[in-house]
Amino acid sequence: MHSLAIFASGTGTNAHQIIHHFRHHSLVNISLIVCNKPGAGVLNIAANENIDTLLIEKDKFFNGNGYVDELKKKGISFIVLAGFLWKIPGLLIKAYPGNIINIHPALLPKYGGKGMFGMHVHKAALDAGESQSGITIHYVDEIYDHGKIIFQATCVIDAADTPETLAGKVHRLEHDHYPKIIESLLYNNRSC
Repeated sequence: MHSLAIFASGTGTNAHQIIHHFRHHSLVNISLIVCNKPGAGVLNIAANENIDTLLIEKDKFFNGNGYVDELKKKGISFIVLAGFLWKIPGLLIKAYPGNIINIHPALLPKYGGKGMFGMHVHKAALDAGESQSGITIHYVDEIYDHGKIIFQATCVIDAADTPETLAGKVHRLEHDHYPKIIESLLYNNRSC
């Protein structure tokens, strides 16, 4: 059985899709929602789904042990970032080598890095006159949006698109692909 922790900072739409995908799964359990924002929508989703939560604070995350002890105590074997805006500290990456993934709302390496999240990404793609955007699922390393790419999917940017309409297209790609890619990674990595 794989025991997953989902790290999220916001409303939790991707977390909800992942929870739904694995709800009755025989080999995968969503065991923990980790959040850095009190009152975030993802915490309501966790409560409604009877999933334990861990509300983290910045100093312990970056200057302490990165909550590794709490994650290990919960039996977490794989970490999924789903709209989590903090950079993952090296201690946590070392504790889960090759077992932390992220989804980014653009086609990396374009429009990644510190400050490139949400509408900032979509506005940047539109301002640059891109003809397409999409999603990138990648392993997490110690640099924002830098780890090895696992999967990308694209959508067309139309002349009439706004950051909001582009966000809708990208969200559909996230919801369609992220749970399936997580599942395929877990089946191909039975050691995690």
